[in-house]
Amino acid sequence: MSRSAHPAGPRHADVLPEGHYAAPPADLSALDRKIWARTVARGDDGTVAVGGIPVTRLAEEFGTPAYFLDEEDFRARCRAWAEAFGPGADVFYAGKAFLSRAVVRWLYEEGLNLDVCSGGELRTALDAGMPAERIAFHGNNKSAEEIERAVAAGVGRIVLDSFQEIVRVAHTAQRLGRRQKVLIRVTVGVEAHTHEFIATAHEDQKFGIPLAGDQAAEAVRRALALDGLELVGIHSHIGSQIFDTSGFEVAAHRVVGLLKRVRDEHGVELPEIDLGGGLGIAYIPGDDPREPHHIAKALHEIVGRECEAAGLRSPRISVEPGRAIVGPTAFTLYEVGTIKPLEGLRTYVSVDGGMSDNIRTALYDAEYSVVLVSRASDAAPMLSRVVGKHCESGDIVVKDAFLPADLAPGDLIAVPATGAYCRSMASNYNHALRPPVVAVSEGAARVIVRRETEEDLLRLDVG
Repeated sequence: MSRSAHPAGPRHADVLPEGHYAAPPADLSALDRKIWARTVARGDDGTVAVGGIPVTRLAEEFGTPAYFLDEEDFRARCRAWAEAFGPGADVFYAGKAFLSRAVVRWLYEEGLNLDVCSGGELRTALDAGMPAERIAFHGNNKSAEEIERAVAAGVGRIVLDSFQEIVRVAHTAQRLGRRQKVLIRVTVGVEAHTHEFIATAHEDQKFGIPLAGDQAAEAVRRALALDGLELVGIHSHIGSQIFDTSGFEVAAHRVVGLLKRVRDEHGVELPEIDLGGGLGIAYIPGDDPREPHHIAKALHEIVGRECEAAGLRSPRISVEPGRAIVGPTAFTLYEVGTIKPLEGLRTYVSVDGGMSDNIRTALYDAEYSVVLVSRASDAAPMLSRVVGKHCESGDIVVKDAFLPADLAPGDLIAVPATGAYCRSMASNYNHALRPPVVAVSEGAARVIVRRETEEDLLRLDVG
């Protein structure tokens, strides 16, 4: 769906055809285990808890809106990805999904590497103690300063995204007396079945160097010729929120074709292939993501089969899960402010956050679930739209959902699967204060990213 809508936002209050909405769930209080973090549970009194702490207590201590992250779940998902791919492959957590110093320490302790794509992410990683050799540096327009910081720090990989970057990184590495390991990101002409704005491997987009027209082959030739670079592999990323591996099969076929050409023309077998990230998670009932061990098995088989057919040794595989690790581990807790029934349409439920803490619904038409979490209710289902408090008609958190008809101001509702691309894309629109991220584990909660204050906003305003 293209978002070329009127600046005031999409048409959001139309009467849709009868039968457009799915039937309400049989139990409005149920928590779909595919969507919620593993320690989230509803108690006997109807109150939902995470890590053994009721959300009512969390709201009292930390306020709303706030992101609550299940540390046990996050660590378990890190271990699952590391174990699935094994010691013969590399798992790089995609820091863009959500990054903090606490998260970096968890990644380090659980044996994962880290993918960063800005100077700020690199600083966070190094400051938190991630060894530079376990960091890969991404981005389609790295500044000269960012490249110098990365090379000087000794990052394990820099992913080259253009012909200009090949030269920039090589010259920087030579000046610093280094030989920098690099991969070349290529666009393979495969478009994953995903939203237009987050499909990243078709050719008409800003990322990577196209395989078409021999551009990728020329990039390889140039990288191999420069003393400051050690070309170790090819990188490909085909999209986001992907539920199957068929797109990876086509991408791997084309990338391995490039590896064969490199071997035939230059006598070099590149030892690595990075298949990127983009594996999906469950946001709503019916979403069916694959488990890490299924993904690992499929990708190893795909690459092995393609390399055997091309007469190549199987390279070391890297993957970059971000959303697939952190996405399901967190939920956003809101307090209901106003409730506005529109006869014949739906009921608008306004909360104390909105597009400033979750832009994905407005930006990508993303779908989320929502549940009443502060009490039990046996009221009838009410077709609802959860909206924020910002001055935009497109300020929608959950477009269509069923909530209990006795929902009232002051109730707490929670939107699950907000660990990825919510706090990391949060804004100060309307001078909103970005919410805190609170890690919860074994009955204890602690702030890992504090709530912004008005003093924080004014500190940047030089008057």
